[in-house]
Amino acid sequence: MNPAQTTFDHLFQKEIPEEYQVPVLHQREYLLNGELVSWSGDVTEIYSPICIPTQNGLERKLLGSIPNIGPQEALDVLDACVKAYDNGLGEWPTMPVEDRIKCMQKFVYLMIQQRDLVIKLLMWEIGKTLPDATKEFDRTVDYINQTIDALKDLDRESSRFQQAEGTIAQIRRAPLGVVLSMGPFNYPLNEIFTTLIPALIMGNTILFKLPKHGVLAHYPLLNSFKEAFPKGTVNTLYGKGSEIITPIMESGKVNVLAFIGSSKVANGLKKLHPKVNRLRAILSLDAKNAAIVTKNANLDVAVNECILGALSFNGQRCTALKLIFVQKDVAGEFTRKLSEAVAALKGGLPWEKDVKITPLPEFNKPAYLAECLEDALSKGAQILNENGGYNQASFFFPAVVYPVNNEMKLYHEEQFGPIIPVVPFETIDEPIDYQVNANHGMQVSIFSEDAMEVSKLIDAFVNLVSRVNINCQAQRGPDVFPFTGRKDSAEGTLSVFDALRSFSIRSLVAAKVTDANKELLNTIVRDHDSNFLSTDYIF
Repeated sequence: MNPAQTTFDHLFQKEIPEEYQVPVLHQREYLLNGELVSWSGDVTEIYSPICIPTQNGLERKLLGSIPNIGPQEALDVLDACVKAYDNGLGEWPTMPVEDRIKCMQKFVYLMIQQRDLVIKLLMWEIGKTLPDATKEFDRTVDYINQTIDALKDLDRESSRFQQAEGTIAQIRRAPLGVVLSMGPFNYPLNEIFTTLIPALIMGNTILFKLPKHGVLAHYPLLNSFKEAFPKGTVNTLYGKGSEIITPIMESGKVNVLAFIGSSKVANGLKKLHPKVNRLRAILSLDAKNAAIVTKNANLDVAVNECILGALSFNGQRCTALKLIFVQKDVAGEFTRKLSEAVAALKGGLPWEKDVKITPLPEFNKPAYLAECLEDALSKGAQILNENGGYNQASFFFPAVVYPVNNEMKLYHEEQFGPIIPVVPFETIDEPIDYQVNANHGMQVSIFSEDAMEVSKLIDAFVNLVSRVNINCQAQRGPDVFPFTGRKDSAEGTLSVFDALRSFSIRSLVAAKVTDANKELLNTIVRDHDSNFLSTDYIF
């Protein structure tokens, strides 16, 4: 009997614990101009990667459905967003920073009330494990609170007048306008909120396009947006991106594109805008992050970190390690340790204890991963670990593939799934050359305990990628650190601090230093006649 079949025979045939069951959610409303508007038109059914046995074999479980709005409804949503901004004169963009913070704090309070349901929906919709789904929700709450604190610090720095060369001025950050926020399925809450929240709190109005997978996880939060913010401040978009985003971008009314996804899609969206110089883009895009394991590495550390980096949430992260270079001197020992550790990983359903590998949400992903393996095997590679590449419906067990070369798909394409390609190399110039010629430039991980060697690699990679990790996996956090990329991997910088700046512009009010102007400015500040000119200090 096939050992993989024995191991995973009952993967999808277990009884679901009552505490993790969710009702079927047929969403028939979306957020428009401060109201949850009823929808009676076409809908899109949402299926879980978790399969259930049927007379036709294993089939994905139906979770519910969402509105499938059309181009005209999408333009109505856009108009609500434009009206709320009102060329910068709307209630939200002119609201004092302290009051915007209070609205955001109310949103966080309401959001927390939905914690348990959102976590369960993350497990069911995208197959995220219970610990990871919990971490995503809690980390998002922490991110919002950190953003609030960062804005307080930013506003405190701006709560004074500056004087130079006979001119007095106050410099503050002002919103940019209408923001189209689009995020990925792998972190449907956290990644989207890392653009949506800073854009919102800086006074912009938001068009919120929900991701293809992980969309129902936002349903419990719609009322939180409705109750916390002025009408029209946040508006949601559901439907096929190719149908509803095209007219929105072609309108020229979007001021900022906040997009996390593929560079190909991002380029297409930008080209749709008729006034490209008026469009600011904040993008987090493709990545093919490499790890470099030299003969001077601690192999146990390298194996543990590479598994975390390559297989956390099934490798479905832009920051995942997607290609591992290992020096030939230690390649045998490293791949043996790596293969044994991967084979020992527990596959199963998201709520099961200690499970590490779960079903994949993308319908075509298992077939694509199988194609990548077939291509590599046909060109001389082997699958080293037990059960590597085993596939059952939406489940795909990780495969350690060695030796990988530049003729294989796995060398060039971002697999975004649980395959670990390992490339042998002679000298450290080889992985450097790879990065020089790569289209991506997000992160790299270096595993070595030789100071001179690490120094050479650091100096080579800091100008090729945006983050160099020493003896640890690639990752986004902590959120106070800048998150960006070179080449086709990013545009703009995100972090708790950088995002506030990315979604705003420095504006100033200036006057010549005369007694009359000083008296005028003092009067405005003293009487609180302006929301912009202010010396109030937010505690």
